[in-house]
Amino acid sequence: METKTGGKSAKAAAPESGASASRLIDQRIADLGGWRGQTLARMRALILEADPQVVEEWKWNNPVWSRHGIICTGEAYKKAVKLTFAKGARLADPAGLFNSSLEGNLRRAIDIPEGAEVDAAAFKTLVTAAVAENAAGAKTR
Repeated sequence: METKTGGKSAKAAAPESGASASRLIDQRIADLGGWRGQTLARMRALILEADPQVVEEWKWNNPVWSRHGIICTGEAYKKAVKLTFAKGARLADPAGLFNSSLEGNLRRAIDIPEGAEVDAAAFKTLVTAAVAENAAGAKTR
């Protein structure tokens, strides 16, 4: 199966979580290399710093970070690394990090092109807010 990583192939994997998913994410970062691998690695580190209880998963042949539900997915395209927040439309974004998928009713994304810097504190605030939104939804079920 060909991925969106500019032609490099990655083995399609069934949904997984935990250590095996973390290894698949490590492999994706290594396969991407260059600025895309560095960007995905940096954003992954910020997610895990924001909430150390986040679970890494591998779904849809992409990294997924979850706690009480999906926080965001990480995808790599030729011109950007995209982090799609599952419930991004419900999150306050005073720093204006969301710059993609703005037309939907639920998801919002951050496209990070080569050379772009993402405000680490603002990003970690978004992750924390996404975890809180997921936890609130889990309690109402």
